[in-house]
Amino acid sequence: MLSGADTLSGMPEADTRQWRSERPLQPIAILGVFRRGGGDPTFRVGSGGEVVRGIRTPDGPATLQIHCLTQESAIIARAWGPGAGWAIEHAPDAVGESDDPAGFVAHHPQVALAARRFPGWRVPRSRLVLDALVPAVIEQKVTGAEASRGYQRMVRRFGEPAPGPWGDAGLRVPPDAAGWRAIASWEWLKAPVDAARSDTIQRVCRVADSLERLTALPPDTARARLRTVPGVGVWTAAEVAQRALGDPDAVSFGDYHVARTIGWTVLGRELDDAGLAELLEPYAGHRYRVQRLLELAGGRRPRRGPRMAPRTHLPR
Repeated sequence: MLSGADTLSGMPEADTRQWRSERPLQPIAILGVFRRGGGDPTFRVGSGGEVVRGIRTPDGPATLQIHCLTQESAIIARAWGPGAGWAIEHAPDAVGESDDPAGFVAHHPQVALAARRFPGWRVPRSRLVLDALVPAVIEQKVTGAEASRGYQRMVRRFGEPAPGPWGDAGLRVPPDAAGWRAIASWEWLKAPVDAARSDTIQRVCRVADSLERLTALPPDTARARLRTVPGVGVWTAAEVAQRALGDPDAVSFGDYHVARTIGWTVLGRELDDAGLAELLEPYAGHRYRVQRLLELAGGRRPRRGPRMAPRTHLPR
């Protein structure tokens, strides 16, 4: 790990870490799961292909920039702000260096093709539970577009500029637990985020410290602990596990699209959650790996009629 002045001209001082990965890494594919819509103020892709996130670490706000030098097989992480040291320490986990694909076997040609197309994708492990949990709660029971607008509005209004050079470009850091709790009910409704979801956010923020400690537990145990918070169901816990816990088996059961799309992509017909569980049984331990690889490969089922109106997702 290197500390000191950043080597990029004109940038403020940053903590820096560089390492060589023994495996291919595709940071945009890996970190794209943290992006909440095209206008997410906490997420940027730079002109050189670097991925930049505004994050709230246990030590405070930070900007984390990840860049992959493909020819040299080198990963460079830079971070700014009070949480820079924490962000740099855990940067390898953030891009899935701790993810272990051992035992993963593609049992279907569509899965094998997706794995060949994205050999550098890994399951990330951000270790930031609240960072993944609040937007997941906002996404409950609504369309993706509505959820993205709601989250983006709240971060722009109640977050803060990200430390370092990217803050001047509009990058934001989400509120901390106290900040989320301080938001008035009418502000949530303007987003629009209904009372059921904003109340759940209040509950998770009240126990945020204990939830952050879940990163030290086995993923299945951590998911079960998450579900003890009223309003956090199987789907929401899986969405957190996929991002914060590095869980390669956390399937998004309960999602309106996932079972239908995977069924159509692999079998040529839509499935429900029970059918998806049966289809993915041979992939036990790596079921989310299959889900995400197929998502990255762009599997889509044909539409039969108009797009869904807002607020039509199944309960999560």
